[in-house]
Amino acid sequence: MRAIVVNELGGPEVLEIAEVDEPRPLPGELLVETVAVGVNFIEIYQRSGVYKMPTPFTPGAEAAGTVLEVGEGVTGFAPGDRIATAGAQRGTYAERFVVHQDQATHVPDSIELEVAAALPLQGCTAHYLATSAAQPQPGDTVLVHAGAGGVGLLLTQLLAARGVRVLTTASTEVKRQLSLEAGASRSFSYEGFGEQARELTDGEGVAVVYDGVGRDTFDESLGALRVRGEMVLFGGSSGQVPPFDLQRLNAGGSLSITRPSLGHFMRTPAERAWRYRELFEAVEASTLSTSSGGRFALADAAEAHRALAGRGTTGKLVLVP
Repeated sequence: MRAIVVNELGGPEVLEIAEVDEPRPLPGELLVETVAVGVNFIEIYQRSGVYKMPTPFTPGAEAAGTVLEVGEGVTGFAPGDRIATAGAQRGTYAERFVVHQDQATHVPDSIELEVAAALPLQGCTAHYLATSAAQPQPGDTVLVHAGAGGVGLLLTQLLAARGVRVLTTASTEVKRQLSLEAGASRSFSYEGFGEQARELTDGEGVAVVYDGVGRDTFDESLGALRVRGEMVLFGGSSGQVPPFDLQRLNAGGSLSITRPSLGHFMRTPAERAWRYRELFEAVEASTLSTSSGGRFALADAAEAHRALAGRGTTGKLVLVP
């Protein structure tokens, strides 16, 4: 079968297409025919050496496809089943991949597999942000940074469907329009966003700031919060936030801050099933839609990485074998 193989760490050019042996499912695992692969920043970090990886390796953990074979002891899955995952073993940048049954979810027949491939990582991230990392109530106003990004667009839709008023930031007018189409009440540039958030809440401030940007927005985000507001810092695309004095939370109005990550909100089969079920139900009800940031052939994985690293994309990038 064909797969992307990284023989040495480096730039996008190290993502090479090659013929490799087909993986075999171990006990508890599924062998899956790949329909679409989600492309994520973590693969850029792994490929470039920011996260150390032994070479050679095939990148990728997110994909959707059809089960070809099940390993010994597998229950609940059979050949022909349509599945999606964000936790595949041995790399999804390939025509076939292996995933443990605990990391796979059934995809309803009503949902295209290419759509399903775009949901596991960013969709489950948006879901835990909306429902668990913070719990804004109907009528609350929140601020979502990078509102036209993959997580931002999904998070905005989930929050708006719950009756939450969503303000967003985005770097261009085109991106701001996408954010508004996803359900944002207002979308504005990063310049002076804290002041705008306060103006739009009659000086009170927002209930929650969802910040995946990090260093460049952190201070102003704290200033945009209402008394007892919550900061959810879930990423650092501009760099990591330096250490700061916790007394600032008291001075800002008994604020709270959390630094969550997806794995801690997908710890049990029941929790994973709940998140996937609500995401798929929202897609079926047309209250949630994925935004394609680009569709690339598997052999063009390097171009997909260049596009994602350039930060000019919106929505989700996928590879198609």
